[in-house]
Parts: sequence; C-alpha cells; structure tokens
Amino acid sequence: MAAELHAPVAPRWRPSPLVAGSLLLHGLALLLAAWRPQWWPQLLAVLVADHVLLTACGLWPRSHWLGPNLVRLPAAAAARGEVAITIDDGPDPEVTPAVLDILDAHGARATFFCIGTQARRHPQLCQEIVRRGHAIGNHSQHHRHHFSFLGPRGLRRELQAAQDTLAGITGRRPRFFRAPAGLRNPLLDPVLPGLGLRLASWTRRGFDTRTHDAGLLLRRLTHELAAGDILLLHDGHAARGADGRPAILAVLPRLLERLAAAGLKPVTLDHAIPPTTP
Repeated sequence: MAAELHAPVAPRWRPSPLVAGSLLLHGLALLLAAWRPQWWPQLLAVLVADHVLLTACGLWPRSHWLGPNLVRLPAAAAARGEVAITIDDGPDPEVTPAVLDILDAHGARATFFCIGTQARRHPQLCQEIVRRGHAIGNHSQHHRHHFSFLGPRGLRRELQAAQDTLAGITGRRPRFFRAPAGLRNPLLDPVLPGLGLRLASWTRRGFDTRTHDAGLLLRRLTHELAAGDILLLHDGHAARGADGRPAILAVLPRLLERLAAAGLKPVTLDHAIPPTTP
C-alpha cells in the first residue's frame, strides 16, 4: 500500500498556446505602456478582451484552450471497445451503495470523483468503492462554488487536501482531477502536474442533478454513443423523482444495458489510461 501513496511521475507544465500568448501579450503591453503611456486606454482594452477570452474558456468544461483536458479515452482504449462511466460529488451514504450494487450486477467498473469532505465523513464508502474494483478521482476537498476564482495557492490547497484525504483513506493517490462543475481558470493547469493529477472532463453528460427523467437522461448519455466516450453521472446532489428516487439509480441500469447491447465495456479511467512509466 505504501507504494500506492506516491504520486505518479508528472510531466513538467507547459502553457497552452492560448496561455503562452496571453503571457506574451501582457509583457508586450507593459513595454508599450512604458514606451507610449498615451496608449494605455487601447492597451487596457486589449488586455480586458484577453481576460474575457480566458474566462470564457474556463467556463467551457470541455475546452482544451487552457491546457490538456481528457474528454475522451485514448485511441487504444476505444479500439478495445472501452467507455468510462464517471460519477461525481459523492460518496453519498444512501446513493453510493446502491450504485455499487448496480455496477456489480452488470460487471461494470466506474470512476468515482469524490469530494474530500464527503470522503472524510464516509471513509468506509471510499474503501468499499476501491474494494469492488472501481477507481477514485479527486473532485476537490470542499467542492466550493467559487473554485474557478481561486488563485494558485487556493487551488493547490484544495487539490492537495483532497489528495491527502483520499490517499489516507484508500491507500491510493488519485491520478485524475475533475473541477467542481467543470469550471476552472488558467491558474489550474500549472498546479496539476506537481500533484500527479490530470484534468478529466467528459464526452457527454445527462444533467442528472437537474432532471430525474430517466428516458431523457438516457438519450443525452447515449446520443451518438461510441467507444472511448466518457459519461458523467452523480451519486451526490442527484435530482430526485416524485418518489424520492435519485436519478442515477433510475438511469444507470438502462445505461449499462445499452452499453452491453452496443458491445461496449465500462472501465475505470485508471484502467483505460495506465500511469506513465518513469
């Protein structure tokens, strides 16, 4: 178990072309402002436009503009007919055990992106997730709504705390991170490599925190379904029907049946994407 606690070897951070261009633009603006102070209104307008673009990219969860972002499994995993079911915002003491039973009944494996504080409240559920062959990902320590407004220290503090919490409970340090609601800012990407984390979003989602209509959720999740897809559901904060049943429990069996009929195999992100060898 001790070896599991060590973070994987992470590549050195390299800014995306958009972020590199933004840094260059800021430096150039400072030089021009020193050389031609009277140009400051125009330079300010250009920098504001740059920040608007960066913000828009951060509000698009599947964007690659701010840095690497896993929205589909690699080609090798797709060639094997694999898909990934990812489940956010847990563990939940009522919903997660039922989700685990459904996955077991279908011989499926999933990746649970757990919130650190939830894991601390229900450590036995995190241990059970791992015991049953599933993977755990980092979904921040507190799942704060203002996560995307944090600076480098705040981001590192949130991710490091969740890494320590989840590794301490399960003996395994997560390899993948998903931002709360998928929202982030340009300062997140430089923080991830040092923690051995890779950003993961999704191919499509059902919006099961907003609707409990299993038919609608299934259509959203399986529209143009293909090998290599990453699908998003929630065991925490799940919408509930009139009978109080969480949406994920209504749609998950039907989703797994649809995947089986299509010859697709649900696997964990850790299985589909082996760690990089030092």
